[in-house]
Amino acid sequence: MAENRSSISKASSYAEIGEYWDKHDLADHWDQTHEVHFDVNLESSVTYFAVEKILAEKLRAAAKHRGVSPETLLNVWVQEHVASEPSAKTGRPTSR
Repeated sequence: MAENRSSISKASSYAEIGEYWDKHDLADHWDQTHEVHFDVNLESSVTYFAVEKILAEKLRAAAKHRGVSPETLLNVWVQEHVASEPSAKTGRPTSR
């Protein structure tokens, strides 16, 4: 980031920018700002599933024991389970 210094803080790293804004207020620099326009995509790439409270607590404990987030551990476990399903190999659901 050395070449792309922050214009207001004159910082040369993201850590320095953070330190600067921890101690300063944007209101003090308002005259140095300008209006910008940008698009925001609010579509989530995550799907949420309800999990029973007791199961969620066990998941949190297992994740903490492994040093990962519950989301990461759950995704790994689901990926492993889905990969071992016969339908995952053929792409077609199995009849039960």
